[in-house]
Amino acid sequence: MNLKIFVLAGQEYDDVRLSREEFPKIKAEMPFGQIPVLEVDGKKLAQSSAIARYVARQFGYAGKNAFDEALVDSLVDQWKDFFNEARPYFMVLLGFQEGDADAVAKQLVLPAREKFFTFITKFIKNSNSGFLVGDSVTWVDLIVAELATQYELVPDFYKGFPEVKAHSEKVRSLPALKKWIETRPDTPF
Repeated sequence: MNLKIFVLAGQEYDDVRLSREEFPKIKAEMPFGQIPVLEVDGKKLAQSSAIARYVARQFGYAGKNAFDEALVDSLVDQWKDFFNEARPYFMVLLGFQEGDADAVAKQLVLPAREKFFTFITKFIKNSNSGFLVGDSVTWVDLIVAELATQYELVPDFYKGFPEVKAHSEKVRSLPALKKWIETRPDTPF
């Protein structure tokens, strides 16, 4: 999600991607021994949400006022709850754990999706803009839209949630983002 904010803002950035073999060599240099990390003027910032929030604030994608920023943060926290419930799916899919990815999707991802998408649908229906908070895209819109990529292998992921699917398509069709999606490097995680 972090790179998408740079893309929407039209800002240049260095996209450094590491292989599983490369990461152990630099792990000790990372603030928490993990990635992603954003480096700005020689200072390193870790944790995906902290990075996204920082970049979103820098470029105007965090919300138009303090309340909207807090509302965006609450939706991001709700997404984290969803992701934590669905995490075992990725562990199996990426080969970090044994198991049947389809079975894990049915047991964990779809029930978690049901709960999360029900909340998201309410926000979409209450929006006059088609975005989750306010009248323009925020970083939580990018997170929800990215689910289309992350869960593309889960059958019927959007079934019963046409508003969420339409929201995802709207965000992913923003001109700068659409172009980037078509040309971005393929990375497994």
